[in-house]
Amino acid sequence: MSEWPKHSVSAAAVVVNEHGEILLIKGPRRGWEPPGGVVELGESIESAAVREVKEESGVEIEIVKFCGIFQNLEKGVVATMWLARAIGGELTTSEESLEVGYFTIEQAMEMITWHTFRERIQLTLDESQHPFFVAW
Repeated sequence: MSEWPKHSVSAAAVVVNEHGEILLIKGPRRGWEPPGGVVELGESIESAAVREVKEESGVEIEIVKFCGIFQNLEKGVVATMWLARAIGGELTTSEESLEVGYFTIEQAMEMITWHTFRERIQLTLDESQHPFFVAW
């Protein structure tokens, strides 16, 4: 008898402000990235994106649309990406974010060191690619 598969599902958002800048957090392990995290039991994936952004950055968001999924087959990780707009709150750091801020897309791409996070932002911002599914 086989075990049930164990997957981790996360939700991250590319948050755009009124100036067309995107929100990034600087995490203690991975550096600059879009805010997001693991979906909790009993929570919708969309609600998790809203909660994680608020927890990590202090920013309140409104989801604009679901954009796509990244799946790491080896690790059983499913990462969902959402496009959102900032509607309130104040930039605030947390245990999960050493720094937070809004940056132009060009600045963000230079600051982010993990190529997967750059790819996630690029695909999320490119509506012609929605919905996307990237597996490796």
